[in-house]
Amino acid sequence: MPGALQRPAVVARVSDLIGRTPLLELAVTETGSRLLLKLEMYNPTGTAKIRMARAMIDAAETAGELRSGGRIIESTSGNTGLGLAVVAAERGYHFTAVVDNHACADKLRGMKALGTDLVRVGDDGTEALATAAREELAEQMARGQDNTVFTEQHNNPANGAGYFPVAHELVEALDGKLDVLIAAVGTGGALFGTARELRTLISGFTVVGVEPKGSIAFGGPAHDYYQSGTGTPEGAELGALVDFGLLDEGVKVGDIEAFATCRAVARTGLLIGGSAGGVVHEALTRLSALPPGSTMVALVNDGGEKYLDTVFHDDWMRERDLLSPGAEQEIDELLTKLRGNR
Repeated sequence: MPGALQRPAVVARVSDLIGRTPLLELAVTETGSRLLLKLEMYNPTGTAKIRMARAMIDAAETAGELRSGGRIIESTSGNTGLGLAVVAAERGYHFTAVVDNHACADKLRGMKALGTDLVRVGDDGTEALATAAREELAEQMARGQDNTVFTEQHNNPANGAGYFPVAHELVEALDGKLDVLIAAVGTGGALFGTARELRTLISGFTVVGVEPKGSIAFGGPAHDYYQSGTGTPEGAELGALVDFGLLDEGVKVGDIEAFATCRAVARTGLLIGGSAGGVVHEALTRLSALPPGSTMVALVNDGGEKYLDTVFHDDWMRERDLLSPGAEQEIDELLTKLRGNR
């Protein structure tokens, strides 16, 4: 990895550690095509979303909407909230996160430890996503309040802009050699923000978006899913950052396949989050069909440590009919084959 990608040895704030995350070569075909994982879990909070959290706060400050001692409000399934919590703590802001029971418990505990006020919707004990209800409440809480900002991640241009540095990091690390960019699509900020900036730097690459089966961004049918922090559930509006003009292909991956991939990849020594499992599953299955010598980069926007009680817990998986030894074995065998070419 070029020295330019190294972080400084000493920093003054946690947020100074954002970015310059590593690339890991996970698999290589016999024809020299390779799958590289952009490991965004090496950001503070273990997720890419702290990039856009900082950018949204920067934008609110620049616009004069957020001043000393102000309050930030956001609807979040966890990772955006963790990022906002860190930056709010550094800058002396109060932060309120509107959450539902779909969020992983560790993410909620992490936000609370960072000083976040948690407000829950859907206290009926179900694990269903309540994105629309969360956002409605967050907007109501901020409306008319002085020095209070609803960052509204699904429609905030700063979300996408927060990922522009990812494009520069990729071009720098790969000397501009990139053929496929593949990532999860939730708010759309990570994939489309990165792709938009990449288009200004290089050309000739393909953009592939991945959402869970049950999400509606790429069409129906709609149903519940367990992949966290990604997709557009029924009843939620598609975010303004989802740019179909930048998208070459949109695909769906089911929870069983996504989580089986997480568990198989873990046996190589790497823990990735549930939605990242969907991205890596799709990337692995299409890698061998690429032209010889291609480079595919998958944005791994979340680490797996937050999912030890869910994706990596046999009882939790079994209770929800998500545990599939057969699916895991298929990915194990594919990984073994592809990793043998390195």
